[in-house]
Amino acid sequence: MGQTQTQPADSKQPEQKKFLTGAQAIMESLVAQGVTTIFGYPGGAIMPTYDALYDYQDRLKHILVRHEQGAGHAAQGYARMLNKAGVCMVTSGPGATNLITPIADAMLDSTPLVCIVGQVKGNLLGTDAFQECDLIGISMPVTKWNYQVMDPNEIPEIIAKAFYIAESGRPGPVLIDITRTAQSELMTEPFEYKPCTSIISYKPRVEPKQEHVEAAAKLINAAKKPYILAGHGVLIAGAEAELNALVDKAGIPVATTLLGMSAMDADHPMYVGWPGMHGNYGANVLTNSCDVLIAIGMRFDDRITGDLATYAKQAKVVHIEIDPAEVDKNVKADAPVVGDAKAALQALLPLIKPAEHLEWRAEFDYYFKEEHEKITLKDVFHEGDQIKMGEAIAMMSDKTKGEAVVVTDVGQHQMVTNRYYRFKKRNSIVTSGGAGTMGFALPAAFGAKVAVPEREVVAVIGDGGFQMTLQELGTIAQSKLPVKIIILNNNFLGMVRQWQELFHARRYSFVELENPDFITIAKGFGIPGHTVSDRNLLSESLDTLLNSETPYLLEIVCEKEGNVFPMVPAGSTVTNVRLE
Repeated sequence: MGQTQTQPADSKQPEQKKFLTGAQAIMESLVAQGVTTIFGYPGGAIMPTYDALYDYQDRLKHILVRHEQGAGHAAQGYARMLNKAGVCMVTSGPGATNLITPIADAMLDSTPLVCIVGQVKGNLLGTDAFQECDLIGISMPVTKWNYQVMDPNEIPEIIAKAFYIAESGRPGPVLIDITRTAQSELMTEPFEYKPCTSIISYKPRVEPKQEHVEAAAKLINAAKKPYILAGHGVLIAGAEAELNALVDKAGIPVATTLLGMSAMDADHPMYVGWPGMHGNYGANVLTNSCDVLIAIGMRFDDRITGDLATYAKQAKVVHIEIDPAEVDKNVKADAPVVGDAKAALQALLPLIKPAEHLEWRAEFDYYFKEEHEKITLKDVFHEGDQIKMGEAIAMMSDKTKGEAVVVTDVGQHQMVTNRYYRFKKRNSIVTSGGAGTMGFALPAAFGAKVAVPEREVVAVIGDGGFQMTLQELGTIAQSKLPVKIIILNNNFLGMVRQWQELFHARRYSFVELENPDFITIAKGFGIPGHTVSDRNLLSESLDTLLNSETPYLLEIVCEKEGNVFPMVPAGSTVTNVRLE
């Protein structure tokens, strides 16, 4: 009978390769990409990934929101502050569909998001399994790119691509749908993460063509009445210094769009406000008087242009834009410059001749004076018992010296905030522009505070929008981050009510709100707050809010049927401005 051969105890065993599960590969990929924060909500189909996350808590901070929509909006606020992709992670079915609203919002406002969603097991796809939903089909119209992962070996490459696509060119949201099978199974290849730096089929142009820059410079140098509209693309590109240099050198009046605000100091002598439906008087009217309109990092949204058939028809148009699909889409460009705003302005500046355009700038001063006398004095420096939204925002602007990060919801308060907050520090406005998403502000303000905890973050919200995502008070309370919350309460869906008053013979159809006790609700979450309705106590109340070292909610009871003016009626020409 033969003897069994045994190896000596000190002999070397062949080293076995350790392969990661797909869930572990997700975690390692996020760490390798430099991600530090995830906003999310667990559930069945994403549970293997959350199980892996348990071992990565020293490297990845996960913030548990109270609703998946809150995860998306918080990631948006985070992304907007840092100009890099915010990350959110949710489960399949309703967990993932709850992300669609923030994804659509991010798509329209060029906000980079990487959304990781769980999916049912691979063998259950197409069977209408529990919490199965075709997220690739649903999200395709509102994502920059999406992909379904069924093989764990794909995960490192797909995550790397996701961040590259989300952050490069015109930023936007991407969605990765990962089956539970791909999360649970072992990779059959060693884990390796390589950041993506290029994709053959995706080549965003950063550097503009020199001949296009020269054509733009020729138009600008010949202009007698040049006018700049600066959009969100200036902030995304970090081109504020270049914009200021162009304005100073060429003496050109400049307006910023809703999302472009804070690209210019509000007290800059060439800053003329913002155009659009509730924008400044001169900024709108003189659009149809300029001879060269220079659009930088903006897309000629209908809220800016009004009736396209009458918009700036007298002007030559220079359009600096990174997304070629936006050029000539709404307004025909005489000198299109496709490329990053910073790179384009750097190329343009040496070609621009110094100028002052004093008479042209004086025209803006004329309209500003009329607007101040007919509107601003009534909104900010008025007499009467009721607090007006405008005076509350102007006072808050003064107290924060225009340096707070201001996060607004959608409605009258949003327009008032952008009118009367005097932004003095770059990248200070976070708002929902293209989608106009009510409920945006509370979670987005939290996400912004996570990104820049050293800055004062103030959320300004209407009483209607606040009730759409107020559950995120729980997230804020648990984090203990001192987000400051202002509810401008007029007991109406204010913007809809204003339209019904002006265009529907005051037929107030389902816009009056019987609101709850917001302060009691906040205290239920452990957040202190108080209500102010006396104008004489407004200043003291704002001091209490801003000096709080914890989250704080201030409810300001405002004039119930106040309107926001100026106003360009929807679809009207930009010169048809209502002052009352």
